Amino acid sequence: MTETQPTGGRWVVGVRLILTAIAVIVAHQDLEAQPQLSYREGQNISPAYEGWQVEADGQVYFLFGYMNRNWEEELDIEVGLENGFSPGPSDRGQPTHFLPRRNRFTFRVPVPEGFTEAEELVWTLTSNGVTEKAYASLRPDYLVDNVVIASETGSLGAGTSSPETRSNTPPVFTVEGPASRHASVGQPITLIVTVTDDGLPNTRGARSAVESDDDADDDEDSDSAAQDEEEPELTPEMRALHRALNPPRRVTVGKTNGLHFSWFVYRGTADVEFDPIQVKTWEDTRAGANSPWAPLWQSPPIPEDGRWVVHATFMKPGTYLLRGRADDGGLYADHEITVHVME
Repeated sequence: MTETQPTGGRWVVGVRLILTAIAVIVAHQDLEAQPQLSYREGQNISPAYEGWQVEADGQVYFLFGYMNRNWEEELDIEVGLENGFSPGPSDRGQPTHFLPRRNRFTFRVPVPEGFTEAEELVWTLTSNGVTEKAYASLRPDYLVDNVVIASETGSLGAGTSSPETRSNTPPVFTVEGPASRHASVGQPITLIVTVTDDGLPNTRGARSAVESDDDADDDEDSDSAAQDEEEPELTPEMRALHRALNPPRRVTVGKTNGLHFSWFVYRGTADVEFDPIQVKTWEDTRAGANSPWAPLWQSPPIPEDGRWVVHATFMKPGTYLLRGRADDGGLYADHEITVHVME
């Protein structure tokens, strides 16, 4: 004879199962809510393989970036065993001066002719006593295009696009003067570039300091829907509770769209002062930072004549490779000049 569990007993078991599930969810959220350690200095740099892309002329490129785990320390690693590629030439145009935090799609390497899907190009970085490697391959799932780049850098939400974002092209700029220059320590040189852009993506206003990336929808359909709905006033505490109880709607960083231009050191030391201070090209997400990834940031006014004028002063002698970047929020274009600095 088979015993039948009383109805009340089944109810108790059901309640226990529900309570156990709630406890697991709360514990998981509590673990996720624990603060992650961050460091100003002393941590290493992790190289990153971002994917591969095909240009209109058929040339294929590997795309690389990196994660400097420090918020302040900028490391210098010369090309060689501690900063090199294999197989083949060690120097593939990688940076030797590494800015803080995440730097995506920093440089690209032409894929060697005859390179097969079974092969790998390896970038090795050793910093602060730690060695890490990035492995580039032509696996189909690593193929990227402009929409993927805009999504990964935070211009739009992951997996979303619109006719506007799909038609966006990188800014175009020219540098006035020679590609190789000479300077003296302490004597500023003038750098002038002319930038043109297609006006896409549409400039997005600064994100609120209490707005989470989890709550930001960046595609046009989401923006239109948000305008049609009347949103209730939420206190910062209510917003924090909302974010805690709802899964994120973004899996990438958030970035404010808007054309801007910056110079930064790509090879050489950090002993360069730019006037005016340049917009950061790395993902500084702290409020008040001069960074498109920071809350409250707005793109600077575009010069009426389209010419961006910057003065660079070098504090120490040496050879510097400066990179200029024109960025519309979604896509960017880079150009480099070499400056030989004497005493």
